[in-house]
Amino acid sequence: MSPQPRAFDRKHTEDLARFVEASPTPYHAVATVAERLTAAGFRQVAETDEWDAGAGGRFVLRGGAIIAWYVPDGAQPHTPFRIVGAHTDSPNLRVKPRPDLGSHGWRQVAVEIYGGPLLNSWLDRDLGLAGRLTLRDGTTRLVATDRPLLRVPQLAIHLDRGVNDNGLKLDKQHHLQPVWGLGEAEDGDLLAHLAGRAGLDPDDVVGWDLMTHDTQPPAFLGRDEELFACPRLDNLLSVHAGTAALTAAVARDDLPYIPVLAAFDHEENGSESDTGAQGPLLGNVLGRSVHARGGGYEERQRALAGSVCVSSDSGHAVHPNYAERHDPTHHPRANGGPILKTNVNQRYATDGTGRGIFAAACDTAGVPFQHFVSNNAMPCGTTIGPITSARHGITTVDVGVPILSMHSAREMSGSDDPHLLASALKAFLEG
Repeated sequence: MSPQPRAFDRKHTEDLARFVEASPTPYHAVATVAERLTAAGFRQVAETDEWDAGAGGRFVLRGGAIIAWYVPDGAQPHTPFRIVGAHTDSPNLRVKPRPDLGSHGWRQVAVEIYGGPLLNSWLDRDLGLAGRLTLRDGTTRLVATDRPLLRVPQLAIHLDRGVNDNGLKLDKQHHLQPVWGLGEAEDGDLLAHLAGRAGLDPDDVVGWDLMTHDTQPPAFLGRDEELFACPRLDNLLSVHAGTAALTAAVARDDLPYIPVLAAFDHEENGSESDTGAQGPLLGNVLGRSVHARGGGYEERQRALAGSVCVSSDSGHAVHPNYAERHDPTHHPRANGGPILKTNVNQRYATDGTGRGIFAAACDTAGVPFQHFVSNNAMPCGTTIGPITSARHGITTVDVGVPILSMHSAREMSGSDDPHLLASALKAFLEG
C-alpha cells in the first residue's frame, strides 16, 4: 500500500514523548497509565477486594502490568470484551543482586542482560537508573535518577584496529558492565545512593528491581519532522496508544462491548510470570468482571467467545540499507499506517477473521494500514497475541507500528504513525 497524505497529529506524538520520558521502567509505565486513567474517571480496585457491578472504569495494578476496563450502562454478564493488548517492558541492562563492582580504579555496576537488546546500542550512551525499591514493610517505592549516572565505554579503535573490518564482538559478562565513578568496588554502595535520592534509609531497603535507560530525550528528525526517535518505542508506543484509545472510547455512552486495556510485563523474555501474558492476570480480571455482573461459567464462556483482542506491538519497517532482509512483496513504510502482522506458523495470531475486524476499524477511523510478513529465510519474532488467543480462546489479531532499530536503546518510527495507530484502536474499542 502506497503512503497516504500525512495526518500528522503533533500533539499526540509530543504526548507520547512525555509519556515515554515519564516511564523509564515497566513500573513507571503502569503508574503513568494509572495517573491518566484516574484523570479520565477510572478508579483503582484491589484484587483482594470484592468488585461491584456498577458501570464505569476500573483498573488493577500488579508490578509492571495494568489491566483497565470500562463497563458501560446496561452491560450484561455475557457482554463481550474488546481488548487492546501490549507490553510495558523493553530490552535493557538490569542490576544484579550484588550491584557494586570495580576494577583498576573504576567503580562499576554489575548488570545482567534483559531480553534481546542490540548490545552495541548501549555503548557510549549516558544512562540513568530507575526501577523500584522494596522496603521491610513490604511496600515499594519507585526511583529514577534525574541525570545521567552510568556509561558503558567502548574500547578505543587504537586498541582494536580490526573492529571495522571484523565486526564488534561483545562478551556479555565482561564488556557491558557500566562505570559510574572512580574508586574501588567497596566505595560504590549503589543502593545507598539510590535510597538517599528517594529519601529512604538504606537499611530499610531489602529488595530492588533496577534497570538502565537512555537519558537522551525523544526528538523529531528529518526536514519535515516526519521521523520520531525515542527510547522504548517497543512497546510503550502501543501502551500509550491503547491508553489514549481507551480514554477516548469511553466518552461514548452506547458501547456494545466492554473495552479493555491489558499491558503486560515480561514479553521480551517469554511472558512467563504473574504479570506476563502467560500468567492468569487477564483471565482473572475478565472472569471477575463477569461474576461481578451476576454471571457464572456459562456467561463467562459466552463473553469470551464473542470477544476480540488486538495485540499491538512494534514491527519492522523496510530498512533502506538492508531491503533484502525483508519479504520482497511486503515492505511496510514509516507513516503508511499500522501494520497487520501475519505468520502462518502462529508466531502472530492474525487470521482472516481478525484481519477483517481490524481492517473495518481502520476504515471507520479513516486510517490506512499495511501488511507485514517475514522473509521466509528469517526467523519470525512473536508477541502476546498467540499467547492470548491460545490461553483465553479469544479471536486475536496482531498489529503494530513499523519502526527501525528495534531493540536498540533508541528506536525510530514515522511521526504520523503513533496517532494513526491510536485512532484505529479507538475505532476498534468502540466496535
